[in-house]
Amino acid sequence: MKQALFEEQLEERWAAFAAWLDRHDRSARRVPAAGRQSFPDEEFPERYREICHHLALARDRHYGPDLVDRLNALALRGQHVLYRAENVPAGAVLDFIAFGFPRLVREEWRAMAAAVALFFVPMLGLTWLVAAMPESAYYLLDPQNLSRYQDMYSDATQALGRGAERDITMFAFYVAHNTAIGFQTFAGGILFGLGTIFFLLSNGMQIGAVAGYLSGVGLGHNFWSFVAGHSAPELLAIGVSGAAGFRLAQALLAPGSCSRRQALATAGRRAVLLMLGAAGLFLVAAFIEGFWSPHRWVPNGAKYAAGSLLWAVLIAYLVLSGRGRTQGTTP
Repeated sequence: MKQALFEEQLEERWAAFAAWLDRHDRSARRVPAAGRQSFPDEEFPERYREICHHLALARDRHYGPDLVDRLNALALRGQHVLYRAENVPAGAVLDFIAFGFPRLVREEWRAMAAAVALFFVPMLGLTWLVAAMPESAYYLLDPQNLSRYQDMYSDATQALGRGAERDITMFAFYVAHNTAIGFQTFAGGILFGLGTIFFLLSNGMQIGAVAGYLSGVGLGHNFWSFVAGHSAPELLAIGVSGAAGFRLAQALLAPGSCSRRQALATAGRRAVLLMLGAAGLFLVAAFIEGFWSPHRWVPNGAKYAAGSLLWAVLIAYLVLSGRGRTQGTTP
């Protein structure tokens, strides 16, 4: 193809790409030219790949240096926008933690209610059922795992819920393990919500079966004192992860007037913000679980009191924080 025809056919798309960059490339400090049409933000990755392809064609066909330089400049500016590190003001991060996250959880209350129900109902139901009939736990859990749980919460163990590992080691383990559960639950939303439902139900059932079994065999005092301190942030974080997964599923199942791709891009931004908040809760839970929950030198009464207070504080935070306040900056 001759260069003149190549330019004539693609000039409009290059101009649209340049107009989009003028609006989004803050380092360029350019004002879009009047009358130049841009495109929706979600099209940018595809448009960027197209520019790179056109640049490769221009080089391969030995078109003029002016055209090659122009396309190269567009590709470099696009790369800058695509891979730049966003400088989020510290104030915006604090605003999101203090007000934005709980406000977002309330806005997604339907997804949050569904996730909480799917997780807490089987957990509490099995806790009660298995505590009354401890032998029923063998239908849900492997006998070797049940034996291991008995050793972890026996009266003879020095550190509840674990062996002789150091606090910092267990903190790192809990961060990785609990966050992985949260992200599995979140990512399951891409399967039209079926994965999210599965992980919420399976984790709720497993926790309930373990809690009920240990209570039924006389080790409940050790188990409940261990989980009391970190249960609030950990369990609420799983619920938030489920809500984020359902947000993705909703975009796929009911995209409205948008395409599924556009609806998923919009929902994905909100879901990622939910997961950022959930990650913070998992981090708090891991810290408590690593450095406070296992130690016998902490009186059980103190653990129950601290755990109850944390439940009250987190529920009040999610229900009340940010009410009546104007929308702040989101990182």
